[in-house]
Order: sequence, then structure tokens, then C-alpha cells
Amino acid sequence: MEERDFFDESEALKPASLSCLFCRQTAAYDIRWLVRTKKQTLPRGADERDRARFEKARSYMLRRDDFAQCKNVRCRKRFEISSVQSVVFI
Repeated sequence: MEERDFFDESEALKPASLSCLFCRQTAAYDIRWLVRTKKQTLPRGADERDRARFEKARSYMLRRDDFAQCKNVRCRKRFEISSVQSVVFI
């Protein structure tokens, strides 16, 4: 059984305050996240090893965006999002 079978997936937008590396201007950016919430019950056909993995599983969010484009009209450069974690447990 795969890990995806234990979770329900959805997309979410979360705002984050980021600073452009080139022009140093700070602005609020919407970052895309993949939200994986743990299912209430174990899927059918699971064995003992799958039950142990299901008990240890926790809901979490994965950051989908690695880059953001500067909102400053004069800059407009792409910069890497390095100040926000890539995996967050809920």
C-alpha cells in the first residue's frame, strides 16, 4: 500500500511576506501548498505493516512553489523562496 492511500489531497493558497533578493522590497505573496490530511479510517486490504505506518502518519503540507516573481514594477525578477519551510506538519 502506498503512502498516498492514507491521505486526502487538496490545494491551498497561503499568504507569506517575502523580500525580493534583488530590490529588497517586501510584499505579500500567495504560495501554493499541497495539503495532505490523514484519513479517518485505514483503507481496505491493509496488513499489519500498513497499520503501523498508518498509526505513525500525520497530516502535513508541501510547498508547491519554489520561486516567486517580484511585485515591484521596476524589478519583476524571479527569486527563490528560501525563507519558508517546504514541509509543515499540521
